[in-house]
Order: sequence, then structure tokens, then C-alpha cells
Amino acid sequence: MRIRPLYVVLGIIIVALVAGGLWIWRTAVRFDAKISAIEINEVDLRAVADGVYTGAADAEVVRAEVRVTVDGQRITSIELLRHECGRGRPAEVITGHVVAAQSLKVDVVSGATYSSKVILKAIENALTGK
Repeated sequence: MRIRPLYVVLGIIIVALVAGGLWIWRTAVRFDAKISAIEINEVDLRAVADGVYTGAADAEVVRAEVRVTVDGQRITSIELLRHECGRGRPAEVITGHVVAAQSLKVDVVSGATYSSKVILKAIENALTGK
């Protein structure tokens, strides 16, 4: 019995689609676990010396790096140095919310929850030296 080349090609395509689907599913599960594990902790600004601090957070699919300036026990500015995301660009306004509230306990941006959490974690990491 002879196997036709068309069946071989179809078999290869099916195997590639299944493998690709499994890879995407595995990445999504890992990403969801990383995002779920992110806890945003409040930082006591009285314990943070004046200066400029950088911090980053990485959840594989969403990444952020920030530069936070502290002066007189207040956050005076937060610069978003890098933000790799899918549709999470609206979350970039959260840096202004943190400066206005002088707190990491701000609401995440609706529709950009994952990016919001990663940016907040990057700010926390900057202020805590992690």
C-alpha cells in the first residue's frame, strides 16, 4: 500500500496545528498563573530615601520597566521606560493615578487589568529595590 504525498502533507499540517495549539494553551496557562500570583503591596514612602529608582516586572506576555522619582517622601514622577503588552496600552495612565494618590492602592484600568498589575508591580519593585 502506497501513502500518497497529499496525506503526508495533511498529516504534517495537522501535527503542526495541534502542537501550536498546545504551545499557545500552555503559554496562556503560565501567563494566567503569573498574573494571578502578582500581589501589589503598599510601600511606606517615609522609608524611601529621595532619589530615582528603576524597577521592572515580567509576566512573560506583559512586561514593564519604570523610573520612579521620590522627593520629600513623595513620588514626584513615574516614567514608563518599557511596556510590552497586547492591548494593554490604556493601563499606562495608571502611573499618573499612583502619583496623584501617592499610593499603589489605585484601581486597575478596566480592559487593561493585566498591564495595570504589571506596571504597579514594577513601581513597587522600584521603590523596594526588588
